[in-house]
Amino acid sequence: MTSLVERSCTLLVSYEKSSQTIVTDVKQLLEEGDVEDKIDGMKKTIALMLNGEPLPGMFISIVRYVLPSEDKTVQKLLMLYMEIIEKADASGSILPEMILICQNLRNNLQSPNEYLRGCTLRFICRLTEAELLEPLVPSIISNLEHRHSFVRRNAALAIKSIYGLPQGEVLLADAPEVMEKFLEGESDLSARRNAFLMLVEHARERALGYLMSQLDQLATWGDVLQVVALELVRKTCRAEPQNKGKLIKIILALLASGSHSVVYECANVLVQLSTAPTAVRAAANAYCQVLATSTDNNVKLVVLDRIEDLASSQREIMQELVMDILRALSSPNL
Repeated sequence: MTSLVERSCTLLVSYEKSSQTIVTDVKQLLEEGDVEDKIDGMKKTIALMLNGEPLPGMFISIVRYVLPSEDKTVQKLLMLYMEIIEKADASGSILPEMILICQNLRNNLQSPNEYLRGCTLRFICRLTEAELLEPLVPSIISNLEHRHSFVRRNAALAIKSIYGLPQGEVLLADAPEVMEKFLEGESDLSARRNAFLMLVEHARERALGYLMSQLDQLATWGDVLQVVALELVRKTCRAEPQNKGKLIKIILALLASGSHSVVYECANVLVQLSTAPTAVRAAANAYCQVLATSTDNNVKLVVLDRIEDLASSQREIMQELVMDILRALSSPNL
């Protein structure tokens, strides 16, 4: 618990009662109260622990009286509690009582309640202990086939997080193949985005192969997926400059997207990757397009900053677009 106290903390909650009195009251709420009392007790427990209170013996009370609860709010508070407790001893070995927590997580991953499954998968993204994650891997992978998209997208996110750990390739050796297969059959946009992002970050060649096989459908991808594709193009061009020519064509194709975020990111990537007049002109036109069509003044101010940066290095090209910029600035709200 010493390491918990030493962590940086941005929030402290003051209590008028003595700590011991509060701990006794909280244990009574957890052990004898109804669902609402357990919720109140868990909130106080989390607040006390974040304030550095050691709370010895509270873990057993929570395991005996709170862990069996099927209430969704109680289970969500349990996950917050599990996030802040110490899971290893001074030597770095997982504490034996964590086996109970692991079993609870496995049960949640097999719950008929899709909300509880999804929240548990999101919580697993914040775990870093390989000993806790290893028994959960089969259940996480099986959730990729769940009927609810909320569960599938969080399962993809959990696999991405686990594979990114130092032991990730041992825990999920075939994760890139699993994600590629998942992408081919998935229809939910957010789930596809999470899976594709995993490939972009950890298996770039596979991600690039998938992108090239989907070029004819790229225009129909959702904006969140197109933005990830742009990130893949940027990374690949930096790592493999010899492929820059064919990949910049993908950026130019995405400039026709109806999404302001995609067009804006296209312009940013073009400016980062090329100083050729054609590319700079295309980026400048994209900025002007977003500036003229966006109704959000905050977006317009961000785009104006980009245009100002571009004008400092590409003055001659930007002079051609002065009238377009002035027309876009004719809004009375700016």
